[in-house]
Amino acid sequence: MIRVYSLFALINLILIVVALIDCLSTDEALIRALPRVVWVLLILLFSPIGAIVWFVAGRPPRPVRLSNGTTWRPGSGFPESERPRRSGAPDDDPEFLRDLAARHAREKAEDQRLMKDWEADLRRREEELRRREGGEQAG
Repeated sequence: MIRVYSLFALINLILIVVALIDCLSTDEALIRALPRVVWVLLILLFSPIGAIVWFVAGRPPRPVRLSNGTTWRPGSGFPESERPRRSGAPDDDPEFLRDLAARHAREKAEDQRLMKDWEADLRRREEELRRREGGEQAG
């Protein structure tokens, strides 16, 4: 039984050492998800789970060889000319944009009409108040 435990301890130690060396030798800009300091702490404190998570989620992704012979690095994005586009997005539809502009113009006209109505109502109330105050002072 001691041999089995010692074998697991040796595998755990090797996994931690390899993960630490890999983490510390990887360029900071290529590390995914968390800063290097956090990865080192995860590897050391949560053994062997931290080391396994480093290899799954923290290491830089490997380049992928495409069928046309070019190499693509995951996370490097696409050149603007090759960027995948969603079809049917509302902001790409000229009819939607025209309708949006027309709706904006209608709402603006309605807002202006309401503002004029409120101003006229305020003026009317002020005049009414002045007449009442003038009538009370005279009487």
